[in-house]
Formats: sequence, C-alpha cells, structure tokens
Amino acid sequence: MSRILLLLALASLFLVACGPADEPAAPAAEAEVAEAAETLTTESETESEDERLAAFFEEIFERNVAESPMFQAHLGIKTEDYGKWDDESEARAQELHARSQADLERLHSEFDFEALSADSQLSYLIFEYELERDLGMFQWRHHGYAVSQMRNIAGTVPTFLQNVHKVDTREDAEAYISRLEGVETLMAQYVQQLRDSEAIGVVPPMMVYPRALPAATNMLTGAPFEETAEDAVLLADFRAKVEALELDEEETEILVNDAANALSGPFRRGYEALIAELTRLQEIADDNNGVWDLPNGAEYYAAMANYATTVNRSPEEIHELGLAEVARIRAEMEAIREAVGFEGDLAAFFEYVRTSPDNYYPNTDEGRAEYLADATALIDHVMTIAPDYFNVMPSAPLEVRRVEPWREAGSSTAFYNRPSLDGSRPGIFYVNLQDMNAVQKHIMNSLAYHEGAPGHHFQLAIQQELTGVPNFRKFGHYSAYSEGWALYTELFAKEIGLYEGLPMRDFGRLSEEMKRAVRLVVDTGMHSKQWSREQCIEYMTANTPMAPADIERQIERYFVIPGQALSYKIGMLTILDLRERAREALGENFDLAAFHDQILKNGSMPMAVLERVIGDWLTEQQLDD
Repeated sequence: MSRILLLLALASLFLVACGPADEPAAPAAEAEVAEAAETLTTESETESEDERLAAFFEEIFERNVAESPMFQAHLGIKTEDYGKWDDESEARAQELHARSQADLERLHSEFDFEALSADSQLSYLIFEYELERDLGMFQWRHHGYAVSQMRNIAGTVPTFLQNVHKVDTREDAEAYISRLEGVETLMAQYVQQLRDSEAIGVVPPMMVYPRALPAATNMLTGAPFEETAEDAVLLADFRAKVEALELDEEETEILVNDAANALSGPFRRGYEALIAELTRLQEIADDNNGVWDLPNGAEYYAAMANYATTVNRSPEEIHELGLAEVARIRAEMEAIREAVGFEGDLAAFFEYVRTSPDNYYPNTDEGRAEYLADATALIDHVMTIAPDYFNVMPSAPLEVRRVEPWREAGSSTAFYNRPSLDGSRPGIFYVNLQDMNAVQKHIMNSLAYHEGAPGHHFQLAIQQELTGVPNFRKFGHYSAYSEGWALYTELFAKEIGLYEGLPMRDFGRLSEEMKRAVRLVVDTGMHSKQWSREQCIEYMTANTPMAPADIERQIERYFVIPGQALSYKIGMLTILDLRERAREALGENFDLAAFHDQILKNGSMPMAVLERVIGDWLTEQQLDD
C-alpha cells in the first residue's frame, strides 16, 4: 500500500472511531489505528531503506560509467573522455578488484536486507551475486586468453569505431582521431596481458592464430597503409562520417588528413605490436589442449563452469546430463527421419542434410540477399503474433544484417547486438554469410528465433527498457539466463506451431538443440576429460548434421572460452523446469504470457535468483486464488 493510501486509511479509521467529541474511541478502533500507524511507520522505514539502497546502486553505476569511456559511448554519452579507450592495465585491474571488495562490504554493512521491499531485495541479491562471482574469478584473470579468435581486441577496435563512436560534430571527429591515436597504448596493454599469462604458463592454443591474426593484419590494408586509391576500413568509415557533417572542404580535408596520420602512426604501431606478439606466441604454442593442461586447470574449469551456468554442478554431472540429452534428441531426430521417408540410418541422414543442395542458398551475393530477406520475413511474422504470448514487448526495432566482410573470418555463425539507448541504433541480428555452405536453410528458423525474436532481442531490449530498477540491472549479463532464454524460445516456437508442416525445419531446430546438448559433452570433454580437438569434432559430427566448417569453428570457440557453451542448455532446462513447476502449481490458472513476464521483466539474473523470483510469484498467485 502506498503512503498516501495509508494516510487515507488512518483518516477513515479515525473518523469512524471517534463519533461525538465527548465519547472516547472504542478499544477495537484504537487498536486498528495503532496497527495502521505502526504499518505506516514500518513502510516509511522500508521506503527509506529502499531509497538508500537505490542511491547506493546509482552511485556505483555512475562511478563505473564515469570511469569507462567505452561504456559511456555505448550509452550514447559524450564527455571529455569521448576520445579515450578503457584502461586495460594490470594496475587498473587491481584497483577495480579492491573497489569491488569495498562495494561488497558496504552492501553488507550499510543495508538491512529484511527491511527492504521485495523489489529492492531482488536488486540486492543480484548485485551481491555479481560482486561475489567477480571477486571469486579474480584469481583466474591470467588464465583467460587475452586474445583469441573469439575475443580479439584487433576486431573490437574497428567494430567499436564503426558502430558505436558517433560523429555528430567536429569535436566528435576529433575524438575519433584521438581514439585512433590511443590504439598504440591499448594494444600495448593487451600485449602485456598476453605476457602476464605466458609467465604463469598460459599460452593461447595453436588454433587461435590462423583466425586471430588476419583480424589484425586486415586492418593494415588500404590507404594510408599502402599506396592505393582504396581507403582502409577505418579511413573509409571516418571519411564518410566527416563528409556527412557537411563542413567546408578545407575542414574536412584537415580532419581526414589527421585521421590518416593517426592511422599510419600510433594506430599502425599498436597493431604491429599485437601482430608481432601473436606471431611470437604462435611459434611456441605447441598444442590444442583444453584448460586441463593449464596450471590448476581442473580448478579453473570448475570455476568457469559455475561462472557460466550459475548453478552448482560439477563438470562430471554436466557431462552425464549432456549424454542423456543427446540420446533424447537423437530419438526425436530418428522420428523425423522416418516421417520424411529417408531409408538410411541417422548418420546417413546427417550426411544428406549436410550435402543436399536444397539445404543451402547459392554462395553468391544473390544467395546472401535471399537469406537476409527470408530471415527478416521470419522475424516479422513473430513480431505479428507475439502479443498473443507476451504482455511485455520490446519497443526497439530489430534488423537482420550480414556480418561485415572484414570481420567474418573471426566471427561466429550468428549473434545479436542490443539497440542503443537513444534509439539511434536498432537491435541487430547478425548472420555470418562469408561461406553460404556453412549456413543451412534448415536451421535458419531457429537462428532467427534465437538471435532475433523472441530470443535475444526480447530479452536484451526489454531489459534495457526497464523502468523503476537500478541501472546496473539494465545492463547486467548472465549467460545462462540470456542464452537459456534464447534456446527456450526455439522450442517455444515449435510449441506454438511455427514448424507445423515443416519437418525439415523442425529437424533443423532439433539440430540446434542437439548442438547445445553436444556442447555439454564436448566442453566438459575437452576441458575436463582431456579430449583432443579431433575427438570433439568427431563427436559433434556424429551427433549433428552441422556443416564441417561450422563444426570446426564451433569446437575452436569452445576451446578458447571454457564453460560458456554450457550455459545454453543449463539455462534452457532451468527455465523449462520452472515453467513445469508453475503449470503444476497453478493448474488451469497458469498463464503463459504471465510466466514470460516473470522471466523477462526483471532483466538478467543468476539461475538461483530466478528460481526465487518464480517461487515468490507462485506463492503470490496461490494466495490470490
């Protein structure tokens, strides 16, 4: 009850109780007034505690934003730091660690959890979990590969400048140039990270370099790095942005010339230093082993698995779960194989799916355009019917785009970029169309639903658009939550009839679910059971119809980001378990849209906290009944 409503209730009780002026209030009425007054006092204290906690969260958030020029740019904020990169030095990492320890101590010492409202308690729990998780992982900061084909600063820099750094004024253009000049320092910090890891026996595996190095060398082609009329990627980007300002010709020429000098000077030196370091490491990288081969590798992997899944399951338990899921999905695949009249076994059916020309678009620009058009149509249809299944919808639009050719080699098959806060950039479902023989028609539905709608776009755009929650919750990320939701929506699409009459597309859906089930097996296999790269590829080939090029790219991804691949299936299974729990508890009163609201309206959170949210919601629903 709000403060105003409580005051009105008190006034009403007082008028009813007092009657004539010379008659005392009845004892029962006095008790009711006293109880209401106590409630008002308690609620005032609760509001005060909530307000203090909200102020604390906002203080932390604003401090973190103020100290991250890159986060500022993502938020559309322009300050005097608009021309800077984040500090990626070891000294800064130590400083942030100490600060997180202090933040956690303040949370525990300054706030009474029991005095908080339910919404504030949820924020408290998420913030606490986030700090404790990050503090626990600090000891492993040098075990993670500072550069790989998946997390490569060589690709982050141009992606950021092209897609995030907006140029609306001359000052913005000068800030762009400043960022180009700052690349030398930024790359030096990543080189140092690679050396710090090497010092404790951590070197990126051999598979990294053939994919990571081109992302760096490609940025040094074209003008001003070579005598050619064709601009390099970033000079072309800068020129286009400056010309759009419609400055006078001399100003434009000066700015473009300054950018060219920054590129040919400090930018080039930074990239050359990174290239030299990766080239040196390539010469001493003598294996493609999982992290079991690193110092304290078993302990590190267990920590990474817990970090990614936000559940307490051992690698052995996850491996066994994966084997069971693979067996279940194979049985469903067999049913479709029989239904479409294929006479060979499942392995032969996989090979048919991999090699059938009907399963691929032409490997041409026309084929790429056709894929993008078809994927857009799938998403448009989902957006049309979504109000039947969701009460909460994202406001931001969603677009399907091809991964830019210059970064295709190091990119995954498909991914999603969230919209900008100011509405200038939509949510983007990116598809890697470098090789159309690596993108199957049968899985395009699942990709569209997972990466686009109602998958990542609903989850991330809605989270960013939340109101009445601390800002840190609008930008939080838990892989098990976001990837679990996205994988859940692939099955949900099946449940609402989007695969009806499309058995091969449904087979593609199962193929995508199988890929996530196989991940439980191969991720634990490579990092805990010492499986080789070749063993992992063989297992995935035997259990999925994925194209060989995609299988290789997937397996190499899991090797360099240990544990992350576990989050999809663990998150999905958790959401499905919670939905079944809700169905059983509510019976005919179960409302699917209301359940989806509970998953989406609070933003990303650990699975353990999500279980608490659903439990509290079910209790409320049952009390209301």
